[in-house]
Amino acid sequence: MASGLTRRRGAGGAGSGENGGGSDDVGRVSSPAPRNNNSDVRSPETSYESGENGHRIAFDPRDISESAERSKQPKLTLMEEVLLMGLKDKQGYLSFWNDNISYALRGCIVIELAFRGRIAMEKDSNRRRFPLADRTIEVVDDSLTGEVLLDEALKMMKSSEKMSVASWIDLMSGETWNLMKIGYQLKQVRERLAKGLVDKGILRTEKRNFLLFDMATHPVADGGPKDEIRRRVRAVLTNRTVVLPATPFFPDEMEFRYTRTIAMLCAAYAANVLENALTTLSHEARERAFAQVDELLAEYSQWPFAKRTGGSNAVGANLEQVIRDEINGSDKELSLEVVAACLSVFTRLDSLI
Repeated sequence: MASGLTRRRGAGGAGSGENGGGSDDVGRVSSPAPRNNNSDVRSPETSYESGENGHRIAFDPRDISESAERSKQPKLTLMEEVLLMGLKDKQGYLSFWNDNISYALRGCIVIELAFRGRIAMEKDSNRRRFPLADRTIEVVDDSLTGEVLLDEALKMMKSSEKMSVASWIDLMSGETWNLMKIGYQLKQVRERLAKGLVDKGILRTEKRNFLLFDMATHPVADGGPKDEIRRRVRAVLTNRTVVLPATPFFPDEMEFRYTRTIAMLCAAYAANVLENALTTLSHEARERAFAQVDELLAEYSQWPFAKRTGGSNAVGANLEQVIRDEINGSDKELSLEVVAACLSVFTRLDSLI
């Protein structure tokens, strides 16, 4: 009896001679003919593995590489984490008095693209003559990320002239007087991020009446991810030795786990939403936490990242070593330089808004 065959991706494109055209083969899925040495090497190759029931399972090796890349990426982007931290759990909206978060979210888009290796500093030794924020970035990998906002920003960067980190954050925020470049503004970022979190089951959508108008709000439906973010924030800002345990939204396989967390903290601080993760701390502990994030922003807004101060008794005394371990051997140093440049923009955010 012929073994069964299950396809995971594509039809395989069987040619006119493979099924033989006979009536016995009607309705049967046949295996592709073996590849010969003259086959086009660019064509996707189908591989097989044995299933539990003894059937052969066809798969495209590209699926494996894509899954491996996805396993290194976070389940929530930096923008989503910062937005989630700022949202009121039950009311489902941000503070009306927060003017910084829109700009900070655009900076997070640039940081996220850098962490994913899509953009990097232009490889030019002369760039060191300029401040970090004024150095030019370029697209080094234009493959899509699967995140709508990231892919939209990536396409803009790919199709336009090369510009600096600060210029891109300004343009995406609409902070420009150049009418020729107003089209680079990313609009409704907060609402689009919130709807993405609804799709991921973390938020839900409701409609609230605000006297003169109705507005869609997004209360928290699943508090687990937000609690995990709060725990991570407190671990970095209050513990002498920082350990970030693996969670479904923050897996061990993820790249740059500690560096990402530092970037998220600094972005949340610049967006004026960090305090929402520190509400359970005493007043004195909150003040120490803010002093700690001030130091982190100063240390990681330069490249190479600065050395920690305070010795072995300081909060987060092991951060310098674990982040050095993450960076050493990485081929993304030029991308991490973009991260530092974005954080340097955050240090002067109040003067920009």
